[in-house]
Amino acid sequence: MRTHCPANERIKREYLIYLKEAQRYSEPTIDSVATAIARFERHNGYQDFKRFHIQQAVAFKKTLAAQTNTATGKPLSLATQRATLNTLRSLFIWLAAQPGYKSRFTYADADYFNLSEKDNRAAQSHTQRPFPSLEQAQHAIRTMPSSTALEQRDRASVAFTLMTGCRDRAMVSLKLQHVDLANSRVTLDAREVATKFSKSFETYFMPVGDDVRSIFADWVLALTSEHLWSAADPLFPKTLVQYQGDSFRAAGLAREHWTTANAVRRIFRDAFERSGLPYFHPHSFRHTLAQLGEQVCRSPEEFKAWSQNLGHEHVMTTFNSYGKVSTPRQAEIIRQLGTHNAPAQRDLAELLRQAATVVEGKQAPKP
Repeated sequence: MRTHCPANERIKREYLIYLKEAQRYSEPTIDSVATAIARFERHNGYQDFKRFHIQQAVAFKKTLAAQTNTATGKPLSLATQRATLNTLRSLFIWLAAQPGYKSRFTYADADYFNLSEKDNRAAQSHTQRPFPSLEQAQHAIRTMPSSTALEQRDRASVAFTLMTGCRDRAMVSLKLQHVDLANSRVTLDAREVATKFSKSFETYFMPVGDDVRSIFADWVLALTSEHLWSAADPLFPKTLVQYQGDSFRAAGLAREHWTTANAVRRIFRDAFERSGLPYFHPHSFRHTLAQLGEQVCRSPEEFKAWSQNLGHEHVMTTFNSYGKVSTPRQAEIIRQLGTHNAPAQRDLAELLRQAATVVEGKQAPKP
């Protein structure tokens, strides 16, 4: 049984190099591209790409729609199907311009990897993902044990995520030197921290509870005073594993960064299970903070600052990606609006003027 095609391997290598060097794709993105291509090759019996025919794309779409997610056992989502098919469409568009391939099929043949218009719209629709309330997140943190250095690290990592909304991949690459407790600030320097889109910015501790801040501050002080960590050491170090007796066991902290964010997700899973709550992954805290910002910010300028604190250049990114109002809250707001007097025209005009000031980033003329 064939497990690969030598000709495909050679051209795939060229394509992945093209994505990395010319298109500047990140390593995780390139890995996902390679996975999607491998899925198509398995379905197609590892036939040479030069033998590609539109019926192969049609058959693959049907097979993809019938597959299940190995983690959940549920059918693949339309978003996953769309991402996989778009990856293959891009590959065959590129192949159609390469020597030895452009005489075998056309650019238009790659369009057969598209979903139907109906499924494509459904795949791009945004659904409300579950996220914890501020009270649930605080409860999970407060119920976490803290008797050992490893437990203190775990609790501090969850507290830090709630305070900053920092993405897990960035968090595992942070060093002590990036934290400024005196100014309640974290510097995410893309030269050293794995930030999204390699973007550098500063974020300040969100108002999520003094006890949450104290948990993180105590951790930083413990690293510097008790463990004698230097500024260049990891903020959240990996676990030191040693062979003891007849097995490998956790033996404290290692002066090394985690290589992936998998350990952080495990910490979150354990924290919420221990507190009797459903599991919420680290990224869900960004939704929690966006909702909190909508509640505490009193002007467009304040929400713009809140948005920047999450690393967003444009405030609409926060609204569109994280700012959806929950259905119960939507109903509550609409009912309340019916009991209030209509706002004065001048108040509405002033609100629009302030919003324009924030969005355009310039001084708006006073009415």
